[in-house]
Amino acid sequence: VQLQASGGGLVQPGGSLRLSCAASGFTFSNYAMYWIRQAPGKGPEWVAGISDRGVAGYITTYTDSVKGRFTISRDSAKNTLYLQVNSLKFEDTAVYSCTSTVTPVGQGTQVTVSS
Repeated sequence: VQLQASGGGLVQPGGSLRLSCAASGFTFSNYAMYWIRQAPGKGPEWVAGISDRGVAGYITTYTDSVKGRFTISRDSAKNTLYLQVNSLKFEDTAVYSCTSTVTPVGQGTQVTVSS
């Protein structure tokens, strides 16, 4: 099982990034997936989740602080999870990682918001 995040970087406030998480070693399409982040000196924080494809399609959820700015999505054909992050704020600076209920947290990608 492997989860590898990428796409992070240094951006100015108000900027955007598209984070990706490549999954392997399990049946990606069968499980809900999540993004979490950990800011310097703080504990992990759940950011967003997306369900597996049920009869109602994909269901997405977000922590309040990112609603309207972040969008989670998935491509089961590519076994990849995405997080579009827009209107970035200083407080979004963190290591972003992905996980599921059946996998450990994967290797993260650093997002730094700085002017």
